[in-house]
Amino acid sequence: FPAAAGAADPVAISGADTAWMLVGAALVLFMTIPGLALFYAGLVRAKNALSVLMQCFAITAAVSVLWILVGYGIAFGAPGEGWQSVIGGFDRWWGRGLTADSVHPLYPTVPEPVFCLFQMTFAIITPALLVGAFAERIRFSAALLLCCLWMLVVYAPLAHMTWGGPGALLGDWGVFDTAGGLAVETASGVGALVAALMIGRRLGYGEVPMPPHNMVMCATGAAFLWVGWFGFNAGGVVPVGGGTGLTALNTHLAACMAGGAWAVIEWVRNRKASVLGITTGAVAGLVGITPAASFVGIWGALAIGAVAGGVSYLAVVELKRRFQYDDTLDVFGVHGVAGIVGTLLTGVFAATAFGGQKEVEPLAQLWIQAKALAVAIAWSAIGTLILAWIVDRVLGLRAPRADERDGLDLTHHGEVAYIIEERS
Repeated sequence: FPAAAGAADPVAISGADTAWMLVGAALVLFMTIPGLALFYAGLVRAKNALSVLMQCFAITAAVSVLWILVGYGIAFGAPGEGWQSVIGGFDRWWGRGLTADSVHPLYPTVPEPVFCLFQMTFAIITPALLVGAFAERIRFSAALLLCCLWMLVVYAPLAHMTWGGPGALLGDWGVFDTAGGLAVETASGVGALVAALMIGRRLGYGEVPMPPHNMVMCATGAAFLWVGWFGFNAGGVVPVGGGTGLTALNTHLAACMAGGAWAVIEWVRNRKASVLGITTGAVAGLVGITPAASFVGIWGALAIGAVAGGVSYLAVVELKRRFQYDDTLDVFGVHGVAGIVGTLLTGVFAATAFGGQKEVEPLAQLWIQAKALAVAIAWSAIGTLILAWIVDRVLGLRAPRADERDGLDLTHHGEVAYIIEERS
């Protein structure tokens, strides 16, 4: 990095790039609150709906402050040799150098506060995804502490390794990842599975029905996620131009194909296509296209969407049933599995031979993608295991049985989502 990344030449700042990244930041924040919060709240039972909303809001607030103090420096501090290929240097810790006149060397056409805000929204939603794995049975304090630590220890280093610039580990390998197939989707999915296994199944899991309590809320949240994903994938594609447009188009097409694939599979197997299925499938397609969106052509986007939707269906319906793990809202089955699929297929469909944007040999790029995936999976699994063990020893992960039975809304927050007035 240039020493200090100091005052920017005003001519270098692009109004179009700045405006678009600000829009992207707003859209990605919209994905967490209200998008993910409503999506998850609708999927749990009524007695736990507020607990999920509370966890998403609290994570948004706490992670934002931690990002400014430490996370941004870990993820986007200056890379280099040795340990600085994994985490950034100390030049941006505690908000140092972050002023109205500063620019980041990786994005010189936007003011650094805009870039920092945009990346902050990614740091918010990634640990918030974990909430879906242990919903309905974790202490609020434990969920908040685990997610905050996870952002610093798992997400931020993986973001640095992928997007940190010259000298960053996975970036130097030549991995293709538009917006988080590794640091966001794969890492959160694997971390969610580890956390779910460590905390154990919900009371009555596999013995009593636990259907979503409000599918309208769920579908609304999924729709917000879909719209917000345009900022997620395309918000950082600057200078604004044709590449930004193609990224947005690919994002939408993949969601359409995946939602359709899931609905078709349900129709063939059950003679009915469900709202839960098409919304979950659409999210799987959005996850799958996340690493590929700026590298593939439209046919690659369609193919990735179809495969991500189909494979995620098998993971959610068949794999989970066979192994009986209680990933409450299928974070691993959707984000983990579709993230892995999308990251691998990026190596294939990014090649010009398959209509992509890059002059690469597909098998060679596929090997690079696979190596980067192995690092992300190992980093997330080991990091989550250690952090969950620490939090369990300090606070206790699992809510008391009585609290879980009565619902976390009332026992942990003193509120209920719905009040039914009795008529006299």
